[in-house]
Amino acid sequence: MGYNTIKYDVADRILTITLNRPEKLNAFTAEMMGELIDAFDRADADDEVRAIVVTGEGRAFCAGADLSQGAKTFDYDSRPDSPRGEYGSPVRADGSVDYGHPAVRDGGGRVTLRIFECLKPVIAAVNGPAVGIGVTMQLAMDIRLASEEARFGFVFARRGIVPEAASSWFLPRIVGIQQALEWCYSGRVFGAQEALAGRLVRSVHKPDELLPAAYALAREIADNSAPVSIAMTRQMMWRMTGADLPMEAHKVDSRAIYSRGRSGDAREGVVSFLEKRPANFPDRVSDAMPDFFPWWEDRPYR
Repeated sequence: MGYNTIKYDVADRILTITLNRPEKLNAFTAEMMGELIDAFDRADADDEVRAIVVTGEGRAFCAGADLSQGAKTFDYDSRPDSPRGEYGSPVRADGSVDYGHPAVRDGGGRVTLRIFECLKPVIAAVNGPAVGIGVTMQLAMDIRLASEEARFGFVFARRGIVPEAASSWFLPRIVGIQQALEWCYSGRVFGAQEALAGRLVRSVHKPDELLPAAYALAREIADNSAPVSIAMTRQMMWRMTGADLPMEAHKVDSRAIYSRGRSGDAREGVVSFLEKRPANFPDRVSDAMPDFFPWWEDRPYR
């Protein structure tokens, strides 16, 4: 399918998702939200996709929410074009708000929750300014690389709102609570070197070296690792960040090692190592995930 606000390109087992509103610095819209969710659905269903790189078209990664509605930007009830209009109003007849109503849900959070569920590794190649949702959408991605021209900003308090896209869960886990609060309290826009020092990004690159570095990392994963093992590892690591005791990890590790140890992938992994040749893993994410997957119960929005 074609998209209006993103590009979707698969080449040699690597998917590139490019935010594609360069004339608006790739500002986030409801349409972009829907297209990103669809793109990750497609990627999970396609066994040819072994890794995903997300970047921006033009000079920005994403300048945040599209502010073309001015003062009404975040007041969805007052906007005739509300991206949540399909759900109806959450305001009850008595004027109270039903906060469990789907129209209350944050669009950025819908995107990061979908990325969180992804079964493929996701690498952000941050080519330019990334503020608001432009930075918080990256937090559910696994590894972030930045151009020297990248700028970041958790600017919410300066706009009279609060961090979104589930960033109050993601950001402290990535950079620590002190750094997360400083950036969100101040709302200042900062450069790539500060992002590197604060552990928001893994590395900083010259502009023309950013995508090659991201693709080299994606290529290393795609060429050498079993896709089912990657899918399991991604979910194990992310979900254990919220576990209360290491026993929860031990339970999942034990099941996964037992299941994977009986697989064709495990046999191929060992034999290819002993024979000193590249592995050709037979199992596919689409039909070979362990029978206990998923091991969690989905939590509905209420």
